[in-house]
Amino acid sequence: MRKKLSIACLLFAWLCANGALLDAVQVFAWGKMFSDNTRTMDVAAALRATFDPAKACELCVSVATAKDTAARELPATVERASAEKLLLALHSPARPVFLLPSADWPATLARVAPSRTEAVPVPPPRA
Repeated sequence: MRKKLSIACLLFAWLCANGALLDAVQVFAWGKMFSDNTRTMDVAAALRATFDPAKACELCVSVATAKDTAARELPATVERASAEKLLLALHSPARPVFLLPSADWPATLARVAPSRTEAVPVPPPRA
């Protein structure tokens, strides 16, 4: 039980440090807004109203404020490091080149590999 609690606390701390907790709250707010909007509108209109920035709920506004505050309080070195990571994430490696196997591969192996000439040993019978 203690190990599970420590893992859960570590996961929660990691989510808070990465800012993923604010993203989870934002997704929850969008879900709540969408369910509230579908009670009075059709699905397409409710979806448009949910993601309309002019019609943000209190929870969306508080999440946006918290994200802005967190971005302002970050040191400049952290912001630059995250930009470098983004460039590395967008890097595309060279495409691999696959060559067809040589047609004489089995014959070459047969010439090089030793072949067995004596009979296969048979284990003694067991009683």
